[in-house]
Amino acid sequence: MASFLGLGFAHHMIIVGNQYKLEVYGVEHFPDLIFFNRELNALVVIELKKGAFKSSYLGQLCTYLRLVDDQMRKPHENPSIGIVLCKSADKKYVEYVIQDYDKPLGVATYKTSDEMPEKLKKALPDIEDLRKLL
Repeated sequence: MASFLGLGFAHHMIIVGNQYKLEVYGVEHFPDLIFFNRELNALVVIELKKGAFKSSYLGQLCTYLRLVDDQMRKPHENPSIGIVLCKSADKKYVEYVIQDYDKPLGVATYKTSDEMPEKLKKALPDIEDLRKLL
């Protein structure tokens, strides 16, 4: 996570939950990941998407931020931050649709291990080693 969130960001992250259940007016919501960033003193909601960015993801994320701020955020904490993490995104399109949102949120893209340079692939731990740790 440090690469798209900035240097040292992952070091300050504490996982709060994944698929964390939030409910309001009988409607259940399940954000993909919720972290607490000690440095920013804020909850961070990350919504994971397999495909290209869609503007509807921002509405979904804003709903999650509203729920997290109302139900989880402590009075001394900063407003929650939202990130849509998707396979691809047209930067100009994202900048266009995001401009009217007033909550702190952003869009980032990821690469799969198949798309990484060989040097980076070799630096990653083996999947079996990761399974053993879990």
